[in-house]
Amino acid sequence: MSTNTINEALHDNEGLPLSRRHFVQASVALVSLPFISSNAQSQTTQIPITNVLDDGSQVVTTCSTFDCGGKCDIRAHVKDGVVTRITTRPDNELDEAMPIMRACVRGRGYRKFVYDAERLKYPMKRIGKRGEGKFERITWDEATTLIADNITRLTEKHGAASRFLTVNTAVTGGIFSGDTMMKKLFNLTGGYLPYYHSVSLGNTVKVTPYTYGIAKTGSSLDTLENTPLVILWGHNPNETVFGHTNHYFQKMKNNGTKFIVVDPRYSDTAQSLADQWVPLLPTTDNALLDSMMYVIVSENLHDKPFIDKYVVGFDEQHMPEGVPENESLVAYLMGKKDGIAKTPEWAEKITKVPANTIRQLAREYAMTKPAALIQGWGPQRHICGERSARGTTLLAAITGNVGKRGAWAAGYGGIGNRQSMYGPDIGENPIKAQISIMNWMQAAEDASQVRPEDGLLGVEQLDSNIKMIFSLAGNYLVNQNPDVNAAAKLLADESKVEFIVSSDLYLSPSAKYADLVLPETSFMERWNIGDTWGTGSYFILSEKVIEPDFERRSDYDWITDVAEKMGVRDAFTEGRSEKQWIEYLVGMNKARFPDRADFPTFDQLQKTRRYLFKDTDFIAFEENIRDFENNPFPTPSGKIEIFSKRLYDMNNPDIPALSHYVAAIEGPEDQLTATYPLQMLTWKGKNRANSTQYSNPVLQEVQQQELWINPIDAQQRKIKTGDMVRIHNDRGISQIPALVTKRIIPGVVGMQSGAWWNPDKEGVDHGGCPNVLTSTRMTPLAHGNSHLTVLVEVTKA
Repeated sequence: MSTNTINEALHDNEGLPLSRRHFVQASVALVSLPFISSNAQSQTTQIPITNVLDDGSQVVTTCSTFDCGGKCDIRAHVKDGVVTRITTRPDNELDEAMPIMRACVRGRGYRKFVYDAERLKYPMKRIGKRGEGKFERITWDEATTLIADNITRLTEKHGAASRFLTVNTAVTGGIFSGDTMMKKLFNLTGGYLPYYHSVSLGNTVKVTPYTYGIAKTGSSLDTLENTPLVILWGHNPNETVFGHTNHYFQKMKNNGTKFIVVDPRYSDTAQSLADQWVPLLPTTDNALLDSMMYVIVSENLHDKPFIDKYVVGFDEQHMPEGVPENESLVAYLMGKKDGIAKTPEWAEKITKVPANTIRQLAREYAMTKPAALIQGWGPQRHICGERSARGTTLLAAITGNVGKRGAWAAGYGGIGNRQSMYGPDIGENPIKAQISIMNWMQAAEDASQVRPEDGLLGVEQLDSNIKMIFSLAGNYLVNQNPDVNAAAKLLADESKVEFIVSSDLYLSPSAKYADLVLPETSFMERWNIGDTWGTGSYFILSEKVIEPDFERRSDYDWITDVAEKMGVRDAFTEGRSEKQWIEYLVGMNKARFPDRADFPTFDQLQKTRRYLFKDTDFIAFEENIRDFENNPFPTPSGKIEIFSKRLYDMNNPDIPALSHYVAAIEGPEDQLTATYPLQMLTWKGKNRANSTQYSNPVLQEVQQQELWINPIDAQQRKIKTGDMVRIHNDRGISQIPALVTKRIIPGVVGMQSGAWWNPDKEGVDHGGCPNVLTSTRMTPLAHGNSHLTVLVEVTKA
């Protein structure tokens, strides 16, 4: 990264680190600023300021509304209608009761993202084949007329269930989005085919209630302040950015908490926090968990009083009725049914974690009171992810680390008392069918392929194939979809999906497959409320601080035109502009909290900029443990079910009633390893959120796309750092430089997720898009994604 770029991205005009920035304080006021757009039309917009600098710049506190877990404090320096730079909050501006994080490198790179010359400028219509990226400029009237006409035509021909909105994660950080309002327009005119399942966390959310009755098993992080031991299992908050997690973890680290990181890769989180790194092969998490439980039980380290009172399924005396012998946890661990004791030596052969390390890890977790095993969402994105997600809950339960301060119940980990803002009411969808997001390709190819046993909900069969798709602020349609090549082939066939609209800031790989491409506004060019996810409980006003250049329009703006042409404008807008919607939603949410006198009005929010809920600390399942008789767990038995009778009755070996290790397809024991011997994993990197900001030139310099490979595997293939390598399997080929590093376990290679697909004429990807290699295989219970389970081979290019 060049010195100039570093200074621009991370320092202020005087060259001082941003943490030392001296702001000239001024009263919060409204000022008129002229905005000069590229079409030479001058406008005046009222924006509030929080600081005025010596050079006359107004500094507006705002936040992005992209799908980033940080929801960090961003200070936009606005002068003469232009954002001249981005800074963040000073070190001394922190509320310990609900800390808002300072902007990381991607937060500080937003100015380049907003002002990049490659941003879309005008509405365009496709003139070449889908995927060629050939478009011609049209007017907004032409674009909205085409949209209204095609919605009407295809609905009349195929029915409302032919209408589909794909995953649009780039707008999930705000409460008001084009995606949401497009659903409202569809509901006003007959409905649409909805999907369920979160690509990020759907598998663990589905399976965790089979242990506890609910999915949200996390406590507020302030309750971990004095926890002596934290195990981060496949959890990488330093790069993924989970709200203000890093604030608390660094504070705990400074106070003496021991951190153990279990991960195939020595992540930035491991580098920053770990006292010990335990690398294991992907998909073998349950073998490690099983052997840890074997050590705990065989050495009598389990919490017997806790198990006797709160747990079902531990041994034969704690089993539900109607289940034969040797189905309990103890029976499984001791090999009563299969003849295999789940010893550390057994697990070492599978996981490659040394047996003595397993014993040490098990003893330390069981004997440290309390201890927190916090699992990330990466492990549950495997084909076996439901088993590994639920497996951690078994370990927490038998050691009594549930419902207690400083402990963690494992599983999904969502915070049960976290407050969030509600968005607009979009009305009722007349279409009762629902598909898993993993079924959308089948629904477009042949809807009869989507059956209830494949995840179809609400109906026995679909009425129509998907015939139109709207991708509004999303890159899932192609780039982030597992098996990019299969998705691209499907979309290239215009007889399948007949009409595709993409609204985005850039011509992404997904946008290239659209019939209409529309230039969307960035978060700095529209009104919204930034709502947190993960562990935060606050919201920030994200307002329009600059006018959009060229012919960029917010989704709400152009959808309003479509609504007018379809005769439902008044019902769609309810008489509100975009800013008026935000004002209305603030008022609506204020009414939800009548006991919070400090909850701001919209006028107050324009001055305060944010609202911190500052809830009292929260311990998941504390009431269930404290007063069990009056607060049983919301499971069929009323207890923690480490053996689930509901799963047992499904009689599916891929969803065992007692989560345990089952060798995964495309895992290290698959016969396919003879052809493709390396497991490939991906991770969320520090320089982008999924694929958002991939094209930002500043952030491309921060971290390049390269394949991590262990020296042992590299030496066998005569690969050195910097060599161009081909990563391939039967689904595709990607070609990027190699990074030979001991930070990844032998037998595993990996690359950062979210890179843009860039195929040559032979179909070889040169962008480093992992999804040319991943599969659309669905998990057995949630019918969710398993794209982290993939075998590949690597050769020098």
